[in-house]
This record gives sequence, C-alpha cells and structure tokens, in this order.
Amino acid sequence: MHVFCYSSNDNIYMISMVQSYVVYLGGNSHTSKPSTLGNDGMTESYYDLLGSCLKSKEKAKEAIFYSYTSHINGFAATLEDDEVDQLSNRPEVVSVFPNEVNELHTTRSWEFLGLERNGQIPADSIWLKARFGEDVIIGNLDTGVWPESESFDDEGMGPIPTRWKGYCETNDGVKCNRFLLRLLSNITKNSEKCFLIQVLKKEINVITYRKLIGARYFNKGYEAALGRPLDSSNNTARDTNGHGTHTLSTAGGRFVSGANFLGSAYGTAKGGSPHARVASYKVCWPSCYDADILAAFDAAIEDGVDILSISAGRSLEIPYFRSGFAIGSFQAVMNGILVVCSAGNSGQGLGVGTASNVAPWVLTVAASTIDREFPSNVVLGNNKEFKGTSFNTNNLSARKYYPIVYSVDAKAANASAQLAQICYPESLDPTKVRGKIVYCLRGMIPDVEKSLVVAQAGGVGMILAHQSADSSSMPGGFFVPTSLVSAIDGLSVLSYIYSTKSPVAYISGSTEIGKVVAPVMASFSSTGPNEITPEILKPDITAPGVNILAAYTKAPRRLSRLIDRRPLSFNIISGTSMSCPHVSGIAGLLKTMHPDWSPAAIKSAIMTTARTGSNARQPIADASAAEATPFNYGSGHLRPNRAMDPGLVYDLTTTDYLNFLCSIGYNATQMSIFIEEPYACPPKNISLLNFNYPSISVPNLSGNVTLTRTLKNVGTPGLYTVRVKKPDGILVKVEPESLKFSKLNEEKTFKVMLKAKDNWFGRSYVFGGLTWSDGVHHVRSPIVVRKAVDPTLN
Repeated sequence: MHVFCYSSNDNIYMISMVQSYVVYLGGNSHTSKPSTLGNDGMTESYYDLLGSCLKSKEKAKEAIFYSYTSHINGFAATLEDDEVDQLSNRPEVVSVFPNEVNELHTTRSWEFLGLERNGQIPADSIWLKARFGEDVIIGNLDTGVWPESESFDDEGMGPIPTRWKGYCETNDGVKCNRFLLRLLSNITKNSEKCFLIQVLKKEINVITYRKLIGARYFNKGYEAALGRPLDSSNNTARDTNGHGTHTLSTAGGRFVSGANFLGSAYGTAKGGSPHARVASYKVCWPSCYDADILAAFDAAIEDGVDILSISAGRSLEIPYFRSGFAIGSFQAVMNGILVVCSAGNSGQGLGVGTASNVAPWVLTVAASTIDREFPSNVVLGNNKEFKGTSFNTNNLSARKYYPIVYSVDAKAANASAQLAQICYPESLDPTKVRGKIVYCLRGMIPDVEKSLVVAQAGGVGMILAHQSADSSSMPGGFFVPTSLVSAIDGLSVLSYIYSTKSPVAYISGSTEIGKVVAPVMASFSSTGPNEITPEILKPDITAPGVNILAAYTKAPRRLSRLIDRRPLSFNIISGTSMSCPHVSGIAGLLKTMHPDWSPAAIKSAIMTTARTGSNARQPIADASAAEATPFNYGSGHLRPNRAMDPGLVYDLTTTDYLNFLCSIGYNATQMSIFIEEPYACPPKNISLLNFNYPSISVPNLSGNVTLTRTLKNVGTPGLYTVRVKKPDGILVKVEPESLKFSKLNEEKTFKVMLKAKDNWFGRSYVFGGLTWSDGVHHVRSPIVVRKAVDPTLN
C-alpha cells in the first residue's frame, strides 16, 4: 500500500512504506573500476552492498530489479523507509531517490521543411547530401514498436554496421535481424545456414530485418511502482499504444507510398533519416519510470546508437541530479550520442516556464504547425456555415442535409442528461439518433470515443463543440463524419436546433495545403523560461508537431470505456512528441554527413541556422496570433538544408558540462552522479553566462555584464562580421565586430556587453539577437534579457 504526499519545498512528491528507488553510487563504490570488475562483478557488489543493509544477500537479490552496469553506476530496488535511510548513510552511496514517473509528450512536414518539392527531391536537399542518413543508428525511448510496419521494411538495405551490439527481444512475435543472426552464429557450413534460413522463413515466418535492428523492453521500474507482478502480456517490445511506432518512424521510417489516415493526408510517408537503422527501447507503459529509463539509457549506450530520441518527460522539472532523463542523457552525450527530447505539452505557464528536459546537454524541441490543415465545416439549413476541423473522411455524401439532434434530447431512458450531453457510452437512444447528425459537447472521455458512441447508436455524423472559449483540441480518427467547432459557434448551432421546427445540416471536409500561414506555435507546446537554470534558454528549437502522419500500431486501442479495433497502419497525431523525432531525424542526417562532429556541434548547427519568420514573411506567431518569442521557439524553426553547412558552431565538451554543474553549485557528491572519477571544479567559479551555449540568456541584469562565447569554424575560411538586434531597453556591444577564420576547426572568442538603459524600468523579459555572417552563412543566436528586480543580483 502506497501513501502519497506533496511538498513543494523539498521536492518530495511520493513517499511510501514500500516503494521503488534508484540508488546512485560514486566513483569509490567499488574496490576496483567497473571495467575490471565486469558486469557480473558489479552486480554482485550491489548485492553485497544492499545485503549488508538488509542483513541478507538473498533479500537483496529479490529487492534489486535493475543493475546498471555499463555506463551508469548503481541499481534500482524496492525498499522500505528505514532501508532507504540506512543506504543513504553509507559513504559509497551518492544518492537515493524515488523511481518517479514521466509522461509521453506525430507527410507534408518534410516538404514544409524543404527536403522535397512537389514530391521530388531537389539537388540541394540534405537528403541527397547525407545519403538519407545511411547507416546512422537512431534509438527511441518510448512505448515500443510495431515491427511489421512498412516504415521499417528493410528491402535493399545492406549489412548492419559492425559497431552495433544490440539485439531484439523476440517475445510476442517481435522479430528483427539479430534474432536470425544469433541462430546462425554457431553454424559454420554455408549450406546448413541457407537451409536453416529457408526453413525458418517458411515455418515460423522469421524475417531478416536490417532496418529495425533492435527492440527491447524495460518494465521492472513500472512493476515496482505498481506494487504487484505484471502479467506476461507486458513482457514485450511490441507497441500496443502507437506512440512509439509513430515517433520512431518519424525519425527514421522508410519511404512508404500510399500512406494515409482513413483517407486523409494521402501521400508518401517517410522519416527524417529514411536509410537510418532504428532501435526501439520500450520504457513507457504508457507512463515512463526513472528506473526503466536509466536501464534503457545504459543499454542504448552499450548497444552503439548515434542519436537518441525521447518524446517524454516530467510535467514539473526537478534538479538535474535527481532526474533520470538528465543523468542518463549526460552519460549518452559523454559517449558521443546526441539526445533529442520533447519540450512537453503543458502550454504557456502563468508567469513561469513549463518546458521539460531543460538540461543544457539535451536538444529540447517545441512544436509548431505546418502549412496544411483539415477544415471540416458545418452548414446549417439556414445556410449559415461554421468552420470546424477534422479529416477528409468526414464528408457527408453529395452535400445532402441530414436531421440534426441535440444529444440531450436523444438520451437513453436510463441515462442522465449530463452524460448524454457529452455522448457518454450507452447514453444515447438509437431510435432517436439513427440517421441523424448528433450535437455533443467535449469533456470527460476522448473525442473519438464520442464518435464511436454516435456510430453505435446509428448516427451519421457529429458536431462536437468546446465547452469554453479558451479550450483547444486536435482532430482525431472519428468513426462518423465530425466537425469540431468553437464554444461560440456551438451555441449558435444549438440555438438553430431549438429555433427550427426541422433542423438539418451537413458536414463538408477537405484538406488545404500551401494556403495556410505557418509555422504557428502550437497552443499545447511548453514554453520557457528554464525553471532550473534560467541562464540556459529552453526550448532550443521548434519543429512540425501538429497533425503529423506516421506509422502506428495495429493493436486494438482502449479509449476509456470502449475499444477502437480499427487496424491503423498510419495515424495523424499532434504533440511535442511529434516535433522531437523530426529533429532527431535531421540530427541523423547531420551525423552521417559529419561523423566527427560532437553532439554539441550538431545541436549548434540546428539552432544557429533556424528561422524566426513564417511562410508569409511575418514573425512566427503563437496560438493566440500574438508574436511568438524565444520562450516559445528557442532559436527558431528547424531548417535542415541550412543546418548541414552552418559555417560556425558553438562547441562544448564533457568538461564544459561538468564545469556547468560546478557553476550551479553542485558538490562532490552530486558531481559523482554524473562522472565516476572525482572531478575538481575550477578554483575560480565560471559564470553561467559564459557557458558556450548557442543562445544567450541573462535573467537578472543589474548594471552591465560582459559575457564570452567561442565559435569554431566547420566550413571554409572566411571573414565573419556581426549584426545585432538589440532587445528593448538594452545596450549591446560585441567585441570584436569581425572574426577571420583561416582554417578548419579554428576557434575564435568574442565578448558581448549588455547594459540596461538608464531610463529603462522594465521588469519583463525582452528579446533580441546577434548574427555572425560571411555573406553565405548566417550564424544566429537569440538574446533574452530581464532586468534584475533586486539591484544586488547579477
């Protein structure tokens, strides 16, 4: 039995008599280095450590459900409160904290990003330059994968890169190439191998996958948090949710012609790196627990991925030394792996930042629209038309008018008016609904489920109205033609129903491409400032995340009370979960083109080449049509073809990240969570303002401040000059004003001096930017400044 409590002061969110915890060990936790102990030796040392507290090594073996032995030093176990206290007091234990939960944060988008034009790939596309991401390995931490999807077909792909160490867990019929290769590894005669391949393919339909080269699952943290054993159906890497298949195929799916979602968005689906190898690490059920996340990070690093894409995170950020995402991603970056994460779907905060995954070593992605939308309009019998949204399938034939009824007036005899109003399961009377369009209100259950309720009652369509003026939603895969209308328009429809003897209507859907102003920031996309370290601007970048078509699971999907049994090869969904893999796919292309670039260099190339304008040559707007800011989009909107040749980059090393942790006051114990060997912080504290990030954020400007940045030449020699857009009320001076680069990898440092004008009394953030250009390349950094409320702060 668990007991829950909340304390905002000390960041304790859940305590219990018996609970699962993650235990981190420092560099002195073993008598020998892990590399000499080996994985088994490390695991035994964990048993010994915990056994000394439990007074039984056998009990320790039962309590420990994960041993992190590759790149993360520690274990996860179920412990009682007094056992936690004992462990916490041991000198070799750095930290013990709860196995906390994280949440999951969706093909026109690639053309909108400039990789293709009118279905053709132009000669200057990064796809051609980067050989479509050939042989880069993209890992995805999510809800698993539907391996049979056409997006993971491996026809024509060559042998797997020899550096790959991963494999496929074959429970539940999940197959990938390593399964067959392992069966063949002990057979020496080629004739026997050929015979076995034919038998396996014929008898048990084993396919030699070279696209999906890894599929693993991690559920022990979920099981421990649940407090009871999981049934065997959870022991699978297969995706029954759809989220993981969608994100993985967005990052690295192959070209699939004829892709569509129930007839909408018809075309060719593909991922950002179509020729990449992909690996799935199932950690979300659908909630994602720290213990499982860390185990997957440990495995992915050891397996040999190049890029990690993670569309999940916390709704409330916690210090880096307590975050499974921050710790795991640090280890990945230290091993040369770029980690791309979603910013979250919490929308705009009231005076606070809502963005998650804000560690500076992570590339954090916001979500915005593309130039495609799906209007689905309602035309009433009085010829009044109301704009709604949905998909192409939501057309009623030949513009024929159908009777329309308010769901409350069509309620079943044993249902309440409140349930009928929202079209709750079994709340409608089929004799009153059959052949009619039903007017319902949103709320309580998924919109798609309401349409299933209407369909089961014999309705031919649904008008679904918001209940408040400021609410927002996205169209879904409705079971009947549907129009999702605003609260105000919904009241007009309802007024028509009650003022007309025989009310009628029809629903007309369509797809509009190229006529829509984009990008526009999604209303759900989480925003800055960074609540952990406001000196680091987050999010970093925005990318397409609204109404994205990609591969999906064919498993039945539980809605709330009903089940959607339609087998979907593709689905259209929205979220920063969808924008994140767009950037992961582009990162894969950059890794193919520039295999020697560090994660920070790839990140910088993506950020400094972004744009802040729309296709209407206007500044990017937020969902309310106001001008968006770097707190919405970071450096701007992704531009892949520019990112492949950025000219200059802001590079960072592991030492820089460790010095960052020193700068925010981490002690030796907290530092040892991130690096095994003791790390000596610089004798003179390095200001966070001098951290070599591609953006500039000064959250408490008092008087004036001078900060430094260093640029590395990754292009041709050239002379770069600076151009500054000053934030309102701020004086900005850059020295020197020009930088000459003579050779590849040459580095130059410059200073930026910021001073608040004497007559400026603003207390909110203001925004500007600086751009270094040689006439060909434009290396842009946003500048974000807020004047200190307390003049003593800087």
